[in-house]
Amino acid sequence: MVEEGVGPQSRPRSRSVWARIWGLGLTAALAFPVTAAASPDSELVSIWGKSDESNPAVVDHTLWQQLIDAHLKADDPSGIHRFDYAGLKGSPEHRGQLTAYLRGLARTDPRTLARAEQMAYWINLYNALTVFVVVGRYPVDSIKQIKTSLLKFGPWGLELITLQGMKLTLDQIEHGILRPLWKDPRIHYAVNCASLGCPNLAPEVYRSDNLERLLEQGAREYVNHPRGAQVKEGELWVSSIYDWYISDFGGTDSGVLQHLKRYARPELAETLNRFSRFEDTYDWSLNRP
Repeated sequence: MVEEGVGPQSRPRSRSVWARIWGLGLTAALAFPVTAAASPDSELVSIWGKSDESNPAVVDHTLWQQLIDAHLKADDPSGIHRFDYAGLKGSPEHRGQLTAYLRGLARTDPRTLARAEQMAYWINLYNALTVFVVVGRYPVDSIKQIKTSLLKFGPWGLELITLQGMKLTLDQIEHGILRPLWKDPRIHYAVNCASLGCPNLAPEVYRSDNLERLLEQGAREYVNHPRGAQVKEGELWVSSIYDWYISDFGGTDSGVLQHLKRYARPELAETLNRFSRFEDTYDWSLNRP
């Protein structure tokens, strides 16, 4: 299933009515839309704009790493990592472990962390919450089938967790914290939307000591995979991520191409030199085995 030109623009900003997933103490919203964002704007939620570089503390992501080790299939011949949502859903122990991990993150104030440790915290939180909400509604063929209202699809507007008294959605973590605080396009290779078209969920949890390596590795792997960039019938096709978030990649087609060439292997870089424009596509099929 390939949907062209369908992306985060359809993610709702909404007011919510509460429901429980699994009865394990994390909340998800059954939402009634108030407004729909025309584009995924990057605007800082101001209370999160703090860090403490003098704090040597590190967050323990062991529980999340154990779940990744158990359920992420990183050896698929397609080069796309697959997550075994059915296996996780079928294991009460592992569901409890995921909830325990998220509760632990909820008890941590990320503003007290050093900047790199904080970035790793938000990336891992986003990815763990995405798995949490998909498992809670599984089986689905696409994350977009998880409705936030009768007309809107996808879980990005669901209020999933409360941190420091604020209920947060996936949209707020990505567009209200990660993107505006770090202004790093490689964030798009780190956060995972549970889809075949998305950059891979990394087999390692993000930590301050591996953050730069994983961000660079994620960018190289995605750009050099056909879902990042490929030529079909004489046209250059790239992931719709580069269209939806073009402002993060230089703001122009030329900026996107320069970004791609930075990470492209020599053969792909030479191919990219032949193009000044591109088409885009994205596969929202669930990244299950």
